[in-house]
Amino acid sequence: MSAKPRLTGEDRLPGDLSPRALVERMIRVDHAGEYGAARIYDGQLAVLARSPSAPVIRAMAEQEKSHLEAFDRLVVERRVRPTALSPLWHAAGFALGAASALLGERAAMACTVAVEEVIGEHYANQVARLGDDEAELRETIEAFRADEIRHRDTGLEEGAEKMAGYGPFTTAIKAGTRLAIWLSERI
Repeated sequence: MSAKPRLTGEDRLPGDLSPRALVERMIRVDHAGEYGAARIYDGQLAVLARSPSAPVIRAMAEQEKSHLEAFDRLVVERRVRPTALSPLWHAAGFALGAASALLGERAAMACTVAVEEVIGEHYANQVARLGDDEAELRETIEAFRADEIRHRDTGLEEGAEKMAGYGPFTTAIKAGTRLAIWLSERI
């Protein structure tokens, strides 16, 4: 006897989102997050384009852009309303990237570590909520999560933790990232 397929939202409680609304929320926030990540790397490269870390940042930026392209497609295919906050994430992402880079290469890497750590957790939570009926979306998010974890690890390898004020700096960025996730899911 084969196991019964697990469905998205089958464990939901009264008042929880419907499976369709849950998936739409996931696509909306992930699209916003990948857009914001691409903008962070744009800001970092605007400042650090000729630095020793530029090739590393460019490689991570290219992966984020491919993630964004995938979510661009999903937004259209699934007819999901993107977040209304995209103009804010356009400016805020670039500003965070540029500001962290202005503090130096280690700060830029610390920014990457903070953002990617939160995104890794966020994607893991989404994967746990997606059932077998959303296997393709779950596999996409799992693959992107692996990339985000590699970005975090790259930031650590590049000396992020050696940044003066690493703890408070990353704590603030993590809080901002969590707030951006919460807002983008809803607005």
